Amino acid sequence: MLQLDHLILTQGGFRLTADWSASPGQRIAIIGPSGAGKSTLLSAIAGFFPAKAGAVQWNGQDLGGVAPGQRPVTILFQDQNLFPHMTVAQNLGLGLRPDLRLLPEDRTRVDDALTRVDLQGFGPRRPAQLSGGQASRAALARALLQARPILLLDEPFAALGPALRAEMLALVREVATETGALVLMVTHDPEDARALGGDTCFVADGVAHAPVETAKLLADPPAALQDYLGRK
Repeated sequence: MLQLDHLILTQGGFRLTADWSASPGQRIAIIGPSGAGKSTLLSAIAGFFPAKAGAVQWNGQDLGGVAPGQRPVTILFQDQNLFPHMTVAQNLGLGLRPDLRLLPEDRTRVDDALTRVDLQGFGPRRPAQLSGGQASRAALARALLQARPILLLDEPFAALGPALRAEMLALVREVATETGALVLMVTHDPEDARALGGDTCFVADGVAHAPVETAKLLADPPAALQDYLGRK
């Protein structure tokens, strides 16, 4: 279980608090105004942003002293984190062995992951030879190979069109179901939150609120969320 235990994040005049937990297999969309702290919250969970107070815990372990690469976390950003000088297969191989000394069984796993996201045969290509949707699939395939229990998505599909974005969200749901990973996804679009399914954490006015079932939250949003959604 992920526990944000009286977590306080600060930087200059910025302050964000969070005090809630999330379970393996849960899918949580994180929405709120620009600058509210959505990406900062993910960065704190991933270990890139230090907490002012409180703790990020996983299964009772305080992750405060754990380096980002050693945390049970995979994070996907909007730029997909693909190295342009490497092939797609090599980018995926990093998810298994950072030194890329892949064994035959590792290469088989890379091929299987590419097939899983409908990119069979794309291993020799460079990221520049991929479309936006293909790059998103490759990044998700690497996350699948890493098989870490927490998957953080920081608007990785924001540049995609509605149809392709919906397709990628469906793939995320499938991967989460298969792996049992806890998924937290930052988005500005409430329809993406609906498509992800599960729950939504609304971030506004310095608070990352405890996740609530998405359908219920959007059907009867609190005043601050109504303002964000432009509802009267």
